[in-house]
Amino acid sequence: MIIKQLSVFLENKTGRLTEVLTALGAEKINVKALTVADTSDFGILRMIVSDPERALHLLREKGFSVNLTDVISIATPCEAGSFAKALALISEKNISIEYLYGFSIGQKAAIVLRAEDAQSALEALKSSKMDLLNAEELNNL
Repeated sequence: MIIKQLSVFLENKTGRLTEVLTALGAEKINVKALTVADTSDFGILRMIVSDPERALHLLREKGFSVNLTDVISIATPCEAGSFAKALALISEKNISIEYLYGFSIGQKAAIVLRAEDAQSALEALKSSKMDLLNAEELNNL
């Protein structure tokens, strides 16, 4: 189950992140998960939103450099070692993980990850009966 993630390139300037989130909020596009990675000159905002296609067009209209990326989401119990077990299934197949971020809500936790070979990663996870989330399920957590 591939999920579409927005990746937005932001200048390291006060207020740029607020501009993105304000624009999405004004259009009632809900942010379900996000992370920011930064360098000295720019940051990359990665997020799962309720309507990725509409968000893509909206942010491009507002002058942001943005694209859609395919990611995978896995649900695990919110217990020590759960993320490691899920990631081991991918590592055992020699599939590199480019990046990931995770969060928990109550007794559930979720990982959002980008793998070098998303299809092989999905097959490894499915064959081990991991709880994969589609976009709707992730939005409903």
